[in-house]
Amino acid sequence: MLVHRVTAPYGVREDPFYWLRDDTRSDPQVLAHLRAETAYADAVLSPAQPLIERLYSEIVGRIKEDDSSVPVRYRGYWYASRFVSGGQYPVIVRWPDEPGAREGVLLDCNTLAVGQSFFQLGGYEASPDNTLLAYAEDTVGRRQFRIRFKDIASGELLGDVIENVEPDVAWADDNRTLLYVEKDPVTLLGRRVRAHVLGTSVSADRLVYEEPDESFDLVVTRSKSERHLYIGSESTTTSEWRYARANDPSLTFTVVVPRAADHEYQIEDLDERMLIRTNWQAENFRVVAAPLAACGDRTRWHDVLPHDPEVFLQSLEIFRNFLAVNERSGGLLRIRVQRWSGGEPFYIAADDPTYTMQLGSNPELDTSSLRYVYTSLTTPATTYDYDVRSGERQLRKREPVLGDFDPSNYTSELLWAPARDGERVPVSVVYRKGLPRNGSAPLYVYAYGSYGLSADPGFSSARLSLLDRGFVYAIAHVRGGQERGRRWYEAGRLGRKWNTFNDFLDVTDFLVARGYGARDNVFASGGSAGGLLVGVIANVAPERYRGLVAHVPFVDIVTTMLDDSIPLTTLEYAEWGNPHERQHYEYMLSYSPYDNVRAQAYPAMLVTTGLWDSQVQYYEPAKWVAKLRSANRGSQPLLLHVNLQAGHGGKSGRYERLREIAREYGFIISLGGDV
Repeated sequence: MLVHRVTAPYGVREDPFYWLRDDTRSDPQVLAHLRAETAYADAVLSPAQPLIERLYSEIVGRIKEDDSSVPVRYRGYWYASRFVSGGQYPVIVRWPDEPGAREGVLLDCNTLAVGQSFFQLGGYEASPDNTLLAYAEDTVGRRQFRIRFKDIASGELLGDVIENVEPDVAWADDNRTLLYVEKDPVTLLGRRVRAHVLGTSVSADRLVYEEPDESFDLVVTRSKSERHLYIGSESTTTSEWRYARANDPSLTFTVVVPRAADHEYQIEDLDERMLIRTNWQAENFRVVAAPLAACGDRTRWHDVLPHDPEVFLQSLEIFRNFLAVNERSGGLLRIRVQRWSGGEPFYIAADDPTYTMQLGSNPELDTSSLRYVYTSLTTPATTYDYDVRSGERQLRKREPVLGDFDPSNYTSELLWAPARDGERVPVSVVYRKGLPRNGSAPLYVYAYGSYGLSADPGFSSARLSLLDRGFVYAIAHVRGGQERGRRWYEAGRLGRKWNTFNDFLDVTDFLVARGYGARDNVFASGGSAGGLLVGVIANVAPERYRGLVAHVPFVDIVTTMLDDSIPLTTLEYAEWGNPHERQHYEYMLSYSPYDNVRAQAYPAMLVTTGLWDSQVQYYEPAKWVAKLRSANRGSQPLLLHVNLQAGHGGKSGRYERLREIAREYGFIISLGGDV
């Protein structure tokens, strides 16, 4: 094969494995290579296959097959999703909020998935008069959704079909007009908002808004008040929102606050007021209110929840009589409630030292009940309804865990690991009670650390298969997330990205030094941008890890960011930098996993990818594994498992995903010897 030369303004790099890139995903030689990689991975894992099957049986055996969600009330109906025994996909149902009402099936995703190698329901929205249903489906795995329409009473599909769109939609009040976001077929970014009128040709759909900046993506939604439609333009660090009356036949949109560099905000309207979550003069965000007609005039803004340098306001949920916010403080995700009538805000109490408390589905404005979901490393996801007037909390559901699971058999802790520059990194840890902390246990460390996304501590019934075999499981809340506020994110992006990787290494050393894991039995895992982290530590500290797992890893960062024809690239400049600028190019090159592969002994590695991945193209991990093998001076296996019918999220269907977890755990446990 000819060596491909990747040109850039500041240097030329040779890429001997560039031939693995095939944008058509049809080249016989490339497909044969990917199939051979998967066959090799399966062959190497074959001695562990009985263990993998046992793990799969254990994991499936803890799941209630015919489970259902807690019903949500919306516009006079109750909505829920259900799984039937053996079903891979949910069944969406609803029934009127009246005595003796019969349940009706809106969507049976098992039926919709028949004949498809991949299926994902992107979302669904009933029309304002409750008679029609719009839903989005993806049958490839590339997140290019198709919108279909259904008459709910008859169950008949309408002839209207809209291709290559985002999964979110927004109905207008006429029950015939629907806003949607059309994707660029190459970059896969949302480029245009169009209005479709049922019964008319999609080719004639009116252009409502076109985004001029390729570093922005688009979203459409209907406001919780039901009075407005919103169009959101968002990049990594900048937002701009527009609104129009939902009953306006012309759908004339008004900008709330014109975009300005590094100003992020979100909106909700209530009683001719606009409530705005904004980081203007507030690094950790605040919530302000302004008259709707003057909401863009910052002199008219007044604080509802002022800025706090120690508290990050992550999201808000409005109600007629109160406001609820998810906030991060002390490294934890909490819920604060503020009544519009005044008085001090208050927090909803938690039961564990490390936990996640997330606002749930709350589509109705006129209610005193706040739904939230509570989970921890030892507590299955638990749905509560909290009455703001009485202070009473009602348990609606705790995710069932079949078998002999008892949360009292496990211990969770929130630790603080010292980083090399003096920062303190939060670490959530869980293990089975009675496990000696003498440095003998196998240790599994996970992190993400990018885009301001936080790796919140939550329960996993599958994880019990590790804990019951003596593993200590840890989540390193490294910089690049927002566990400690906006500054935590800013300290882990662009020219400070090395903090993310160093934090992870320092957390590993801290846990080993404190006896949470055996020095020669440490494993690390991450996916997507977390796979980038795994790739970096593989290069700089391979001796510290017995095994590494990298799911859909973003590992060829410089080549990808130089190519704006690759989906989502331009959207990423604010996160990683623009390599057409020297300082960004050189900094990214300093940690790019693909570019820093070197002649050394690498630990055992399991790498996964999907052929149709739209976020991290399959050829990044494929090239990386090939290059690792060419440089590896050790004897540990380097495995690539390719799913030819999947995208970024792996296989569709709940049982198929559990098989992937069982394979990962089998790989790790088999490396750990007799655990």
